[in-house]
Amino acid sequence: MTDRLVTAAGAPGHDPRAFIAGLPKAELHVHHVGSASPRIVSELAARHPDSRVPTDPEALADYFTFTDFAHFIDVYLSVVDLIRTPEDVRLLTFEVGRELARQQVRYAELTITPFSSTRRGIDARAFMDAIEDARKAVEAEFGTVLRWCFDIPGEAGLESAEETVRLATDDRLRPEGLVSFGLGGPEIGVPRPKFKPYFDRAIAAGLHSVPHAGETTGPETVWDALRDLRAERIGHGTSAARDPELLAHLAERRIALEVCPTSNIATRAVRTLDEHPIKEFVRAGVLVTVSSDDPPMFGTDLNHEYLIAARLLDLDERGLAELAKNAVEASFLDRPVKTRLAAEIDSYTTSWLAR
Repeated sequence: MTDRLVTAAGAPGHDPRAFIAGLPKAELHVHHVGSASPRIVSELAARHPDSRVPTDPEALADYFTFTDFAHFIDVYLSVVDLIRTPEDVRLLTFEVGRELARQQVRYAELTITPFSSTRRGIDARAFMDAIEDARKAVEAEFGTVLRWCFDIPGEAGLESAEETVRLATDDRLRPEGLVSFGLGGPEIGVPRPKFKPYFDRAIAAGLHSVPHAGETTGPETVWDALRDLRAERIGHGTSAARDPELLAHLAERRIALEVCPTSNIATRAVRTLDEHPIKEFVRAGVLVTVSSDDPPMFGTDLNHEYLIAARLLDLDERGLAELAKNAVEASFLDRPVKTRLAAEIDSYTTSWLAR
C-alpha cells in the first residue's frame, strides 16, 4: 500500500456506502463454513436436529456473540458439525458464492478446511466434487471466480496437518480450484514451526503459503510464519504493529496482511475499532487488504469492512479503489487477469466521480 491510499474522506456528509456497494472487489480472507448465512445455518441445523446450533435465524445473533477467541472456536466448530454430507457441502459453497457476487466480489480465495469434513465421514472424492461443482455453478451463474485455500485446523494437531496436505497434493483428489495452503484455528499452544514439513510439501506441490499468524499472539508468531512456513501473505497479523522491524520487513517484501477489523473486535483480538492497528500498517507502508473472515458470525460483510476502513483510514473514493486494488495485487491471480480487474476498478471509479 502506498501513501496515496491515505486521502481525505471529503466534505462533511460524505457517505461512501453506495460507492462501496458497486465497487468491484477481491476477497482474500473468508472462511467457507464461517460464511454460512443465518438462513443456511438454520437450514442445516434443521437437517441435523441433534446439533446444539439454533434453528431460528434470529436466535443465531445471540449464539454468535463471543466472549473470547476460545469461545469463538467452540461455536465455529459446532457449525462445522452441521456439514455432514456432500449435499451440505455443495449447498454451503454455492450460497457463499452467491453472497460474494451480491457484493460485487469478482474473485475470492475461500479458505476451506477439508479435514473437518473427511473426519466426519464425508468421502474425500465426494467433498472435492461438491466444492468444484459449486465453484463452476457460481462462475457460470454470477460471474464470480472462486479459488480454494486448504487450511490446517491447528487445534486438531498434526493428524489434521497430514490429512490436509495429503488432500491438497494427491493428484487424484486435488481440486482444480486449489491455489494455496493455510493454517487456522487458535494460535496459543499451536506453534507455527511444527507445521513446517507440511507447508514444505504443499509449496513443493505448487501451492502458495497463507497461514494465520499474530492474531492472538505476539509478532514472533508472524516471524515464525515467515521463516518456517514461507508465508506469502499473513492472515490477520494484528500484533505485527508492535514490531517496527517486522513492519519494515513486510513492507519491503510486499507481504500483504489480510486485515479483518470486525473479526478482530468480535474475537477480542483488538479491544476497539479505534485501537485497530490498520493505521500503523499503512503508515509503515505495508500492503494491506481488507477482508470479512467469518462474516455472518460477526454480523458483517465485505462491504461493511470497506466502510470501516474508509473511516479508520480517512479514505475517499479513490482511496477505496486503491484498497480494492491492493487485494487484486496480493491475490494469486495471473498477471493479465490482475491487470484486467484493476482496470475495471479504475473504470468504475472514474465513471462514479464523473457523475
